[in-house]
Order: sequence, then C-alpha cells, then structure tokens
Amino acid sequence: MQQVHIGLGSNLGDSRQQLEQALQAIGRLPQTRLLKTSSLYSSAPLGPADQPRYTNAVALLETGLDPLQLLDHLQAIEQEQGRERKGERWGPRTLDLDILLIGQQSISNTRLQVPHYHMHQRPFVLYPLAEVSCADLQLPDGRLLVDLLLQCPQDSSLHRLAP
Repeated sequence: MQQVHIGLGSNLGDSRQQLEQALQAIGRLPQTRLLKTSSLYSSAPLGPADQPRYTNAVALLETGLDPLQLLDHLQAIEQEQGRERKGERWGPRTLDLDILLIGQQSISNTRLQVPHYHMHQRPFVLYPLAEVSCADLQLPDGRLLVDLLLQCPQDSSLHRLAP
C-alpha cells in the first residue's frame, strides 16, 4: 500500500457535486482507502479566461493499485462524470483528477508524470495539499512542501470555500 495525493478540479456543471461524486467513486476503488480530503477552494482558470472559476481540492488515499492502474481508474471516473478530452489544454471540464504524488516515487512516461508537473507553482494545488499532508512533507526531489508554499506566487483569486 502506498499513499497517493490526488488533485481534483471542476468548472462545469455543479462543481461541488462533481467533486463529491468523484471522492465517493475514489473511495470505492479496489485496494484503495480514502484517508483525508482538503477543504474546497475556488480559483481563477488557467489558460483561456472566458471560462468559469474552478473548484479544487486534494485527497489523500492509500492504495495497492499500481500507478497506471490508478490512472486508468481515475480517467474512468472523469469519463463517467462527463469529461470530454478535446485536446484543449486548460479548457473547461466537468472533472479533472490528477495524480500529484505517489509516496516518494518519480515517474515520467507518456501517460503519467509524478510529481505532477507545475504543481509547485499552483496555489490551488499547494494549499489544499498542505491541509491533507504532514507539515514536513518532502517531495521526491527533496523539496519541502512548506518551502514551496513560501515560494508560491501570491494568488488573490484563490479562496477557501465554506463547507
């Protein structure tokens, strides 16, 4: 079993409901147990500005699935919730599930990059990640989460949502 951090995002439809349904589906995955979920955050979209704000969160889980099996399950959940992969980078979506970290593993292949690329520059990832992680979380490259938070660009558009 290994600990995995999953980033969740949605900006189409009822985003809160999309994330809640995704968390329930993640909790039902084989050999997987949902351990913690962060607060929900609202953030401005990356890329095209003419799209709704995102609702984001991070989940911590424990799984016996290998990384590509987990990725396949997460992509199936996205598809079940109406995600259409049109090739538009950073476009609007009903659901986005990203594997952020898998313990201390580094993975780089055509299907999966872990740690998730650019996560260290994204407040909508780092702040919820800090909520579900230990204070001294260390990434595979040796960087500490607390240092990434200190170096993270200020984002006045990021807001923690009420439960």
